[in-house]
Amino acid sequence: MRTGFLGLGAMGAPMARNLHKAGLLAGVWNRTAAKAHALAAELGTQAADSPQSLAARAEALVMCVSADDDVLALVNAVAGALARGSLVIDCSTVSAETARTAHARLAERGVEFLDCPVSGGVEGARDGTLAVMVGGEPKAFERAGPILAALGRTVTHFGPSGSGQAAKATNQIMCAGIIQAVAEGMAFARAHGLPLERLVETLGKGAGSSWYFVHRAPNMIRGSFPAGFRVRLHAKDLRICRDMAARFGVALPIVERMLGEYAELIARGYGEEDISADFRLKAELFDARRAAPKG
Repeated sequence: MRTGFLGLGAMGAPMARNLHKAGLLAGVWNRTAAKAHALAAELGTQAADSPQSLAARAEALVMCVSADDDVLALVNAVAGALARGSLVIDCSTVSAETARTAHARLAERGVEFLDCPVSGGVEGARDGTLAVMVGGEPKAFERAGPILAALGRTVTHFGPSGSGQAAKATNQIMCAGIIQAVAEGMAFARAHGLPLERLVETLGKGAGSSWYFVHRAPNMIRGSFPAGFRVRLHAKDLRICRDMAARFGVALPIVERMLGEYAELIARGYGEEDISADFRLKAELFDARRAAPKG
């Protein structure tokens, strides 16, 4: 299918490149037009001047934007321009309720919708190895197969509309715990004077390892946190998780603790850094003890 891509951020741009490699990309659009024109020139495709103009010449659209309101605004914008039988694939991370709303609005126009949030970081987006969590109609999932295969290595259909977002929320809760554990562990190791590069190499093959530890603990060693997944965006995702849990009358302790730490990082001006910046706060726990007077 001729596929347009909307939203060319840190994840979206490399995902669009992989659609181009698969021979599927029909054009791109981005709110900041300069990004769209630069990528279009690189790939030899077209930069649309509006979401509607891209929708009018595409059989499928992939969206990757930051927030619930952005998703619904794009759905409203393209609904009237898409032909009946078209397909919209949303790779943003938003609430399950937003996914169901988007599905319903497009269904009124005879357009299929899949919520397809992804995990795997900018590396996975670049390499086409993302994990893709899908909610929506089975027939739409089957039609989307070639597009999703160009974006990810693991593509799983979890159920009706909203199920992909529920799966992604599960992932984000797990990430919150892993982020805290890795940051605390690395701060502990540094305080003990361990050779941190060798530690990562060794523990990366142990029972406590994870993708996050192997790929983000080096940030902590360098004390540099270039954005792979920004603090402010994971905070947004965890607020979604909080709201989804609240519908069951449940508060999630790991989520609440992580949101508190992110609030502190954002207040200090670190909201655009990678989530591994949580190490800043954990390291300070040990620094404060060393600086405290004894006796």
